[in-house]
Amino acid sequence: MSMSTIAPKNTTQAPDKAAVKAYLLDLQDRICNALAAEDGGANFVEDTWDRVEGGGGRTRVLTNGAVIEKGGVNFSHVYGTQMPASATAHRPELAGRAFEAMGVSLVIHPHNPYVPTSHANVRFFIAEKEGADPVWWFGGGYDLTPYYGNEADCVHWHQTAKQTCTPFGDNIFPRFKKWCDDYFYLKHRNEARGIGGLFFDDLNEQSFEKKDALDFSKSFALMRAVGDSFIPAYQPIVAARKQTKFGERERNFQLYRRGRYVEFNLVYDRGTLFGLQTGGRTESILMSLPPLVRWEYDYHPEPGSAEAELTEKFLPAREWV
Repeated sequence: MSMSTIAPKNTTQAPDKAAVKAYLLDLQDRICNALAAEDGGANFVEDTWDRVEGGGGRTRVLTNGAVIEKGGVNFSHVYGTQMPASATAHRPELAGRAFEAMGVSLVIHPHNPYVPTSHANVRFFIAEKEGADPVWWFGGGYDLTPYYGNEADCVHWHQTAKQTCTPFGDNIFPRFKKWCDDYFYLKHRNEARGIGGLFFDDLNEQSFEKKDALDFSKSFALMRAVGDSFIPAYQPIVAARKQTKFGERERNFQLYRRGRYVEFNLVYDRGTLFGLQTGGRTESILMSLPPLVRWEYDYHPEPGSAEAELTEKFLPAREWV
């Protein structure tokens, strides 16, 4: 049974919004500290902002570092009296409810083409209406977008994801991995954005076959496990690849492949649509886009090249672990 086909329902355990927010703020701190230390040449600059309709956040951006060309780690907590169209399109029963949405979202675009771009997000939604039980759910995940494929990196990435999910059930990793493969797919290009990872949404106690399989505390624990595992998944890859030599050819291919990232975020990404439709801060929402990118008409990599290997060997969905 797919999570996406089940409308979230209330649990007997009241959601602890304050605990979720405290965790997310701490997660942002820990991720920024770890990435700045790995970069070694720059620190994140914080920009706090308020949303007129309710809420706000703190955007942290690192630019022109020794390793990271542009990286952003955002926390936001927004609320309003009406759910946006992006949230009610698949859940018409939520129309007319007040909502709160909070989360941490990050994207790291490295200088070196041999260091993959990476994205991660963990989030919590709650929709409330007077006289009715609240409806809540968690979502999140992380994915890796290499420019030059590396077998060891892909195995490490997916092995970390699998180890993160296994304590919550043997079926969690296969389900979240497939969901990630399906979600981060550019239909108009007929190719994946990267090599996948984890993706989940609508996570609450009605998300699985067995009723009450994950109450609020267990759902929250799974979201925390995913958030906490991002640095162990990504940082070793950055450390292993950041000194790899590269030239103009590799850099141009990186900029070309970054175009795919831009296309996905502007055409398909639900988080981008949600932020724009709720009147979110545009600078923070579009922080995920790379600083430099290029498109080339009808480009085809040289057969047998490392550039061709990316789309032939690494991007097609496969079982890495």
